Amino acid sequence: MTEKEIETQTEENNEQDLEQEQAQIIMTWFQHINEVMKAQFPEYEVEGQIGNNPTYGPMFAFTLKKDEKFTSCGFFLNEIMRNFQTNPNAGLWLSSFFVDLLRSPENHALPNPPQTEDQAKELLDKHIVPYCASAVREEFPDQKIYVDLELHEEHGPVLEAGFVAVQDGNNTCALPLQYLMTLFLLNRDPAEPLIQAMYRLYEENNLGQA
Repeated sequence: MTEKEIETQTEENNEQDLEQEQAQIIMTWFQHINEVMKAQFPEYEVEGQIGNNPTYGPMFAFTLKKDEKFTSCGFFLNEIMRNFQTNPNAGLWLSSFFVDLLRSPENHALPNPPQTEDQAKELLDKHIVPYCASAVREEFPDQKIYVDLELHEEHGPVLEAGFVAVQDGNNTCALPLQYLMTLFLLNRDPAEPLIQAMYRLYEENNLGQA
C-alpha cells in the first residue's frame, strides 16, 4: 500500500469507529429513556423507535399502549440529553408531554409527514402558522403582538414574533418553519418554544410591570 492509501484507509477506519461510537451513544440513551418511560407509565406497554432528522439529528419516539388505545410522542436526542444532564426532574419533564395526550379519548399516532412541497406549504399556511400566532396572542392578552414570516439567510423561512410595545434592543424572536413542522410531526406543541421565547422577551423588557 502506498502512503496515500494507508492515510485513506486510516481515515476510513477512524470514521467507522466514530460512527460506531455515536451509534452506541444513541442506543444507550434510547435504552435509558425507554426504561424511564416504563417507570413513569407502569400501566402502559411502551414501544420506542429511533429516527434521524437531517437538520436536527437523532430523534426518539415512544408509544404508550393500553387496551385499544395508543399515544405517541417524539423528542430530539439533544433536548433529552440536555434535560437529563441538567434537570433533576427530567423524568417528569419527559412524561408531561404524554399526560395531556392521554387525557383525551382519541388515539394519537404520529402525524404522516407531508409528501410534497405543496402539502408541506398547506400544512404550514393553514395549520401550524395560524395556530402558533393565535396561541402566542392568547398567552399575552394584555399585549399587542405581531407575528410575521421572514426569510433568514442561514435558517431559511422563519416565524417571527414580538411585542409591539418594545421598539429597541432585543425585541423579536424567530423559529425556523422546518423546526415548527418537525415538532408538529412529533406530536409536540409547535407554539411552545415560541411562547417560551416570548416570555423571555416579556421579562427582559419588564412588560409585566405597571
